[in-house]
Amino acid sequence: MRRAGRPPTIVDVAKLAGVSKSTVARALAGDHDISETTREAVLKVAQAAGYERNRLAVGMRSGRSGLLGLVIPDIANPFWAEVARGAQDRAQEAESSLMILSSDWDHDLEAQHLRTLRQARVDGAIVNPVADNFDDLHRFGLPFVLIGSSAERFPETSSVGSDIAQAVRLGLDHLVSKGHRKPWLILGPRWRIARARFLRTVHDHCVERDVDPAGLPTEEGEYTVEGGHAAMLRILATDRSEHICVFAANDLMALGCMLAARESGRRCPEDVSILGFDGVPAGAFSWPGLTTIEKPARAMGRRSVECLFEELAGRADHARVYLPSRLIERGSIADQSGETTGQRHLTSGVA
Repeated sequence: MRRAGRPPTIVDVAKLAGVSKSTVARALAGDHDISETTREAVLKVAQAAGYERNRLAVGMRSGRSGLLGLVIPDIANPFWAEVARGAQDRAQEAESSLMILSSDWDHDLEAQHLRTLRQARVDGAIVNPVADNFDDLHRFGLPFVLIGSSAERFPETSSVGSDIAQAVRLGLDHLVSKGHRKPWLILGPRWRIARARFLRTVHDHCVERDVDPAGLPTEEGEYTVEGGHAAMLRILATDRSEHICVFAANDLMALGCMLAARESGRRCPEDVSILGFDGVPAGAFSWPGLTTIEKPARAMGRRSVECLFEELAGRADHARVYLPSRLIERGSIADQSGETTGQRHLTSGVA
């Protein structure tokens, strides 16, 4: 009988189940050499006794800790929180745990997190790389998978991300279908690779429709509500059009645009049309609801864990996995498709 206050051991489970310690160990490890009846009986006794496997001891024997790492740039951003949720769900299905760290777009902090994960003896990690310097990841010394747009800089490494080109085209096609041929583009910081990919797709889209890409007005700011708010105020201060259309590079920016428009006495979508990008849940609760291009955040998290498992098993093909986005149409874009090309509502122009 075990001493009160002491957690049950594998020996206790063996005594309660009436089997040997080795049989318990094999049943808990999922060994197929024992019968299903014995395995179920052992698992039932272990659960009733409150037995928990010593993951450290198991890891020392197997060479695996059952712990994975995830380094994302901003856990406060709902998009990255969804990525983390998808990764956690998939890891849990495989009976693994996930250590989640936020780099805050800081290279030094990212490097510190990688050291922390290595010291924690994780089996591998999923990382959204902040900087172009790949040395920190090479020194990581463990299997890893990259996620996000930044990962495209490293084609020799397994990575998962949304198809930015497909997503931007989806948004531009929707705006054109609603009569908005020359929207304002609110872009992120110049150093972010997502901005370059966004602009490249916009350029190609314009050329295909015989529209001069240089004619599209742009503003920029941080990928935050505050960044979108400030950018929208600058637009409203310079654009005297009766109707303004904005395509923001993420939903937080788009929600900031809504706030700025409202504060300036403009109505959405009557005076200002706004299209977001990401598909964060908050867009469904704004007024009006935010029309957006939803990137597959949770699917990205799940797929990145699956790719990491493939790395751990030595089956990775070191390819880029592109996941498609979808349009969520709500109420933030006015339908001006019935206007003629000569009418002032067709395009957004700068006074």
